[in-house]
Amino acid sequence: MKRTPRPRRTPRALHPRKRVLFGALVLLAAASASASASTADDGTGPLGMTAVATQTAPADRVGALFPAGSATRLTGSHFCTASVVHSPHHDLIATAAHCLDGQGDTLLFVPGYRDGTAAHGVWTVRRRFLPDGWASGKDEDSDLAFAVVEPQGGKAVEDVVGANRFAAGLATGATAVTVTGYPDSREVPVSCTNKPIAHSPTQQRVDCPAFSGGTSGSPWVNGEGQLVGVLGGHEQGGDTDDISYSVVFTDEAAELYRDAAGTS
Repeated sequence: MKRTPRPRRTPRALHPRKRVLFGALVLLAAASASASASTADDGTGPLGMTAVATQTAPADRVGALFPAGSATRLTGSHFCTASVVHSPHHDLIATAAHCLDGQGDTLLFVPGYRDGTAAHGVWTVRRRFLPDGWASGKDEDSDLAFAVVEPQGGKAVEDVVGANRFAAGLATGATAVTVTGYPDSREVPVSCTNKPIAHSPTQQRVDCPAFSGGTSGSPWVNGEGQLVGVLGGHEQGGDTDDISYSVVFTDEAAELYRDAAGTS
């Protein structure tokens, strides 16, 4: 699974896969770009190329997760990725279930995090929502979670950075998706656009180079600004850092979203 486990709580199943040095991004991206002259449905440009994410409003909806006590020194301590998803109360983030499960301490979410700076604030996770399939047996096909974050200065996180809209029941690969996440070896997010493919009835796959430890929870966002996947831990995150998986958002995911958003 593409997270950075905390040393005192590292189950065997959550050991990170061998990391790829970020310097390899250029070579991997070039190879992917030359292999595909296609254009994304939500914009022009080569598919399957990973690079540092441009600082834009959509990118600022994605943030890094940090353990409690790291607010005064963020550099080097993030372990997973999350993103703001629209909800009636404007206070919801989405990530992978394995990023929230077993984390007994307070967690912090920093949207738009770059180089030790929290330009949009440090937000405290108040409540977590894990699906039954994960809570009862850590089912890889339920590796999705939502969390509510505390407001700051009378404002909710969505009011500050915006949000993607949760979408379940869409056909896998109908459009390209942009995956944005925080490798634990970097202090900036990376991003890649490609078309996902069906891996199984419950899992979808996308081929993007160098999504290594720390990128678990990365949002898969289509050209309509819809969250259609979250990078999870199927097959320990993939045989290489170039392959990533997400659960297919079906009825379980939709029910979990309704519970977390308070719309049930």
